[in-house]
Amino acid sequence: MKILVETSARHVHVTKEDLEKLFGQGYELTVKKELSQPGQYASNERVTVVGPKKALPNVSILGPVRSATQVELSLTDARSIGIVAPVRESGDIAGSAGCKLVGPAGEVEISEGVIAAKRHVHMTPEDAEKAGVKDKDIVKVATGNEGRKVVFDDVVIRVSEKFATAMHIDTDESNAAGGPNSGEILR
Repeated sequence: MKILVETSARHVHVTKEDLEKLFGQGYELTVKKELSQPGQYASNERVTVVGPKKALPNVSILGPVRSATQVELSLTDARSIGIVAPVRESGDIAGSAGCKLVGPAGEVEISEGVIAAKRHVHMTPEDAEKAGVKDKDIVKVATGNEGRKVVFDDVVIRVSEKFATAMHIDTDESNAAGGPNSGEILR
């Protein structure tokens, strides 16, 4: 079964409270572009992610707002700003690194929330059944372009009727595979 492979570039998820600290009281995210996952979007709003060594300016906020502020960086991005980011599933931020976020109206210091997202495949229940996988299974995915074919191991399957089927890898992984746009789950 062929699946869409998407590159998930550095981005931030924020709580309503942190959004207002960064952009002002009552501020709402504005949609720049809908993403492949239903209800998710890249907003027009950008922040600067500040680490101990340097800062990454112009980092996109993805919407809608969430219950916890989270920063997703590639391992290269994290190292470049002096942060040791653990590889984790989205939402698993306990004990992860912190950073400062700077917006046009203020700053937010987060004590945890910086991760490198674990590569994963979002799947509808129907597609998961067709592929013979279930939620939280760990699989391999073959992908890549000519001269850059790779097999990614340790890929987590995430199944929900709220998802559209697509694999997400970060920019380091995408570059290693030559910017793939499709893959195949291996058993």
